[in-house]
Order: sequence, then C-alpha cells, then structure tokens
Amino acid sequence: MRVLDKYLLRQYIFSYLIILLSFSILFIVIEVFDRLPRVLRHTDDIALITKYFLLRMPYLFVLTSPVNVLLAGLFLMSSLSKYNESIAIRAAGISILRMITPLLVMGVLISASVALFAEYIMPIAQEKQNYVWNVQMRQREIEDIRIRSNIYYSDNQNIYFISFFDGYQNRKRIIDITTVDDDNNITRKIQANEATWDGENWVFNQTHIREFDNSILTSYIFHESVILPEITVTPEDFVKSGRSPMSMKFKELSEYIERLKRIGDKFHKEQIDLLMKISYPLSNFIILLFCVPLATTSVRSKGRGIIFLLGIVICFSYLVLVRIFQSLGYNEVIRPLTAVWVPHIFFFVIGVFFVVKSEV
Repeated sequence: MRVLDKYLLRQYIFSYLIILLSFSILFIVIEVFDRLPRVLRHTDDIALITKYFLLRMPYLFVLTSPVNVLLAGLFLMSSLSKYNESIAIRAAGISILRMITPLLVMGVLISASVALFAEYIMPIAQEKQNYVWNVQMRQREIEDIRIRSNIYYSDNQNIYFISFFDGYQNRKRIIDITTVDDDNNITRKIQANEATWDGENWVFNQTHIREFDNSILTSYIFHESVILPEITVTPEDFVKSGRSPMSMKFKELSEYIERLKRIGDKFHKEQIDLLMKISYPLSNFIILLFCVPLATTSVRSKGRGIIFLLGIVICFSYLVLVRIFQSLGYNEVIRPLTAVWVPHIFFFVIGVFFVVKSEV
C-alpha cells in the first residue's frame, strides 16, 4: 500500500506544481492587462510596477488554490481511468476511499498551508501593495487613523456623541452622553467640554449633568472635573483601523471586531471576513471529493472529458456560491455564520455522496 500511496502522491504533487505555475503566469498576465493602464497613469517606474504586481501574487495564490487542487486531482484521476489503473486497484480489493486517502491527506495539508499562508504572508504582501499603490504611485498621504471627528456610538441605554478625538493625546472634545429608558425617554444628559484619559478612566472637565423624570428636569450638577466609571470604552476603541481585513491577521481582526462592538459600530462585514479566514482554506479539501467519479468511470475519452468538464463546472459553481453568500452576508441579508458555512457544508455533503456512490 505504501508503494501505491507514494505513486499517487508523486503524480498528484507533480500535476499540482505544474498547474500552480501555469495558473500563476496566467493570472498575473490577466492582472497586468486589467490594471496596467491605471498604473501607468500614475507612474512609469518599471521596478515599482513590477513590485506592485509581484505583491499581488499571494492573494491570487489563495484565491485560485481550490481550482489548482481540483485540476490536479482531475488530471490524476483521468490518468488512472485512462490506463485502467483504477480498475486494477479495485480488483486488488482496495476500496475507492482507501485509494483516495493519500489525496485527502494532501487536501488537508494544502488547506492548512493555504490557511497559514493567508494568515502570515498575504497580509504583509497586501499591506505593502496598498502602500505601493497609494503612497508611492498615487502620492497620497497615509491616513491618520488616530484622529477622528463626529463620532456616534451607543450601548444598551446610552447614546454618545464626540465632536473630536485625538488619539495621540488620548483626549476627547465636546462630549454629549444621553441616557434613555425602555420607552426612549431621556433620563440623564451629560455634556462636557473635554475628557482626558488618565490610564484607567476618562476624566471629564467642565461637565454638566442633568437628570430627568418624564422629560422634566429634576436635577442639575456642574463639575469642574469628574470621573464617570460607567464610561468603559478606551482610547484604543476609537482608533479606526486604516487596514483592510485582508491585511489583518486573525487575532488582529478579532480584536478589531471586539473594539467595534464596544463602541456600537457595525462589524458585520469584518465578522464575515474573520470567519472566511477559517472556512475558505477548507474548500481545498472539499473540492478534492469531486475528483472521485472520474477515477471510477470506465468510459472512453469522450466520456471522461465530459466528467472532467463537469468537475470544473462544479468547482466554479462552488466558488461562485461562496461569493454570492458572502455578498448576501455583507449586505446583512443573512447572518454571518450562514453566509460563511452554508456553501461549504452543501458541497461537502454532495462530495461525500459522490464518494459513497463510487463505492457501489
């Protein structure tokens, strides 16, 4: 069995590397034709243009990896079927599931490798590419993410407005905090000219605190300086990320989502992107299941060609469905978990069905 496993893995890896190289060249050519006119409007520096397109490669690798995996599997299975090797393997009493076990193991390894690549390599390349495009080519200044104005956010009962936030000095100016009850009646209103972070709490200066009962003013207190323990957000929570989710690692994006939650900002899109960092690499494993029917067919080359084409159609249908559900999730039509996992579960079930059916 070890001889068979080594043979299948050697054939598969060889096909995978050839297809990976071919697709890399193909997609970089497509990228050049698509983006080069826009790039040339900003620079004619050949070295800078080359750097820009090379930094695009990690993203293209992660994006097209399921297609590479599928095509390599289809070529291998087609070869086994063409020379009746799959029939000989089954005649030796080896089941289809046992035969494809090395490929499934390879699928798991490729999924893990893509996940690690997307976690540690792609964010660095994406951030550098954005820098090349925005700063070096378009001559734009880097966005200052620690300076914000007109910030609105809310928690369960409080509505906050901050006219200006300085993340360098950890200082807020013109603060308005409105507390409402379950009937949306105002029960308290806090207005302050300024607030400074002392390391643990916000110290509010020149603060007016008004209490209301049924919208009638019942109490008014002025503080030259006061700490309000119920204001638990930190300065870091107000620092809006200047990076795209693709440029963040899993932990960074997860922490950013928690910050968005604390200030009541929208985090739907970021949560989907976070889950996609886990789910998308798994497609490299799931897609291999659709190679099995080609290995079990005994039809002539025309029939194998149809099954080969069907496998490619299924692969692209899979990836299109992933993007459709992702778009529905971005627009809050469906929940993040549904948007991310339904396409993968659906095609995994179909793939398992094909494997079971092939054993019959």
